Order: sequence, then C-alpha cells, then structure tokens
Amino acid sequence: MGCGVQPTGVIGAGGPASGLTRGMRLYFASDTGLRAVPLLDRDIEDLGSVMKLLAQGPSAAEQREGLTTLVLAPGGYTVTGDAARVTVVLEGPYWAEARDQATGQLVCTLASFQSVREEEVRADEVEVTISPADGPALGPLRCAEFRDG
Repeated sequence: MGCGVQPTGVIGAGGPASGLTRGMRLYFASDTGLRAVPLLDRDIEDLGSVMKLLAQGPSAAEQREGLTTLVLAPGGYTVTGDAARVTVVLEGPYWAEARDQATGQLVCTLASFQSVREEEVRADEVEVTISPADGPALGPLRCAEFRDG
C-alpha cells in the first residue's frame, strides 16, 4: 500500500519449464523409471569416470529409496565428447538393449556431464552413440527418449 506499487491483473508467463536441468546428475533405475541424483560432492574429470560411477551404483540411502544401477562395468571402453555429441566405444559387446533403463542411465548421465563440460550445450541437445566391438552402433540417442511423460 505505501510502497507505490500499483495493483495489476494476471500476467501470463508462458508454460512451465521443461527439459533437463543444468548440473551434473547420475541417473539411476527405479520401479517408476529413471531418476536423477545430483552429484554435489564429487569433482568429475572425464566422461570415462562417469561410467565408473554408474557401475558403482547408488549410495545406501539412495538404494533405500528404491534406486539401483543396471549399468555394468564394461571390460574396456573409451568415451569422448565434442560439443553436443558423445561417443562410447566398447572393446566388447554391449550389455543392454537400445531402449531399456540401462541405456537410459548411460545416455542421460553422459548428456548431463557433457552439458556441464560444454556450457553452451544443453543436456537435452546431447546425442550419445554407443559403439560395441561387435554389432551395430546404438544411436545417436537423446535422454528425452528415456524419460517418462
């Protein structure tokens, strides 16, 4: 009243925010689909380290919340990223299907990390390709393909 601000009508602000949020997240499997867990206390140096973290799985507290990992530690691999593209080259076969939660965990987590490394790239723009030693490559895949809703 006394501050000089005049009352206004309803002001439209558009639709709700959508897409992936910025910041490093690990994606774990659950009964309801993929769930993102922020990585606040770790300094991740490279994309290969992300694969190791996924294979280690969620913390005990996260496991009590129903989270698990379906990503197996591959025998040998290289992971490279350039702008909105990430490529995983495996020395052996790929352990999951193209559209299952394990692949979603990998794609969404690598996209999250790549968007932190490349500030001009949004996580939902990152395309991940998985190239096993035997068989065709999977991808390019985007995280949106694995999110429910």
